[in-house]
Amino acid sequence: MIEFKNVGKQFKDNVVLKGLTLEIKAGELVVFIGPSGCGKTTSLKMINRLIEPSSGTILVNGKDIMKTDTIELRRHMGYVIQQTGLFPHMTVRENIQLIAGLEGKDHDQMDQRTEELLQMVGLDPKQFIDRYPSELSGGQQQRVGFARALMNDPDVILMDEPFSALDPVTRNDLQEELFNLQEEVKKTIVFVTHDMDEAIKLADRICIMRDGEIVQFDTPEEILRHPKDEYVESFIGKNKIWSSPAFIKAEDIMIEDPVSISGKRTLLQGIEIMRGRKVDSLLITDRDRTLQGIVKLKNIQTVSDKSQRIEELMEGELVAVDEQDSLLDVLEVMNHEETGYLPVTNKAGQLRGLITRSSLLSVLSEQFIQEEEVQ
Repeated sequence: MIEFKNVGKQFKDNVVLKGLTLEIKAGELVVFIGPSGCGKTTSLKMINRLIEPSSGTILVNGKDIMKTDTIELRRHMGYVIQQTGLFPHMTVRENIQLIAGLEGKDHDQMDQRTEELLQMVGLDPKQFIDRYPSELSGGQQQRVGFARALMNDPDVILMDEPFSALDPVTRNDLQEELFNLQEEVKKTIVFVTHDMDEAIKLADRICIMRDGEIVQFDTPEEILRHPKDEYVESFIGKNKIWSSPAFIKAEDIMIEDPVSISGKRTLLQGIEIMRGRKVDSLLITDRDRTLQGIVKLKNIQTVSDKSQRIEELMEGELVAVDEQDSLLDVLEVMNHEETGYLPVTNKAGQLRGLITRSSLLSVLSEQFIQEEEVQ
């Protein structure tokens, strides 16, 4: 959809971008992030030729933007900026319809589209359509700005720190609105921010930049779990993943290599293994480590014939979680099933680990202590 090929930008002796190469897929929300002067805003503004590259090529839908008429290029792009860019002497209706009106579109169709867009961004058309920007809050102005960007049904929407001037509550609300809208409209969105929390909340992929170069371009989860270097780690914040529980996987918090035995063993052997390993239950697996069930000491003790095989007594209906399930998934299953333990398996059903309430509390409390020490 959007492709940068070895793109460079230089203002006199100041090199802003150094051979930027990346591809943004259709329907993807990509966030550019980095410290001031890293080149993130320059990269965004080159997409609609507000700034032109000094070298390299930028393609949109396979076409070189430098060989495309600038007006035609921008007609297929929405643009949302920090200051909203609304004309103060125009009503909400007039601001949203400005470009469409210049193109001579039908007034009734424009009004219908405007009302639909206001509803979409959470503003009642009857209440807001004929107001002026000065009669709106900052958050409401940003909603109108986003509606205007969507008016011509653009292929691409460029957003340059659109929420940075808003108070935290309004900012969170608009981040949620944008996420929900993107789920509905699936536009290709390029979003610039300096806030890593915002990037994690919104992005399909995050492009972390430094000194005009890409340091890491990946999904939020991959960046949180596997930062490329110390710069990325320090930029996102050490242990940042713990503030994003959806990205913490069962494999990150499980007890590895839990006690497991074959169902062919006798109950007596099971008791001896429990005593030796200081546990009161055993997970049952076959030779391929496929999880088959569980046997508990309290159940074994009710059977007088200890020569019976464990597979005759084990509980086969066992709830487990996948190693890629999130911490939130684990907690939900644990609470729903009212259980204090959950085996962890892979896609093939093989036992990979075990999560217990006590091990979970231990991991979380250890993380809390580490965060306190850092502070």
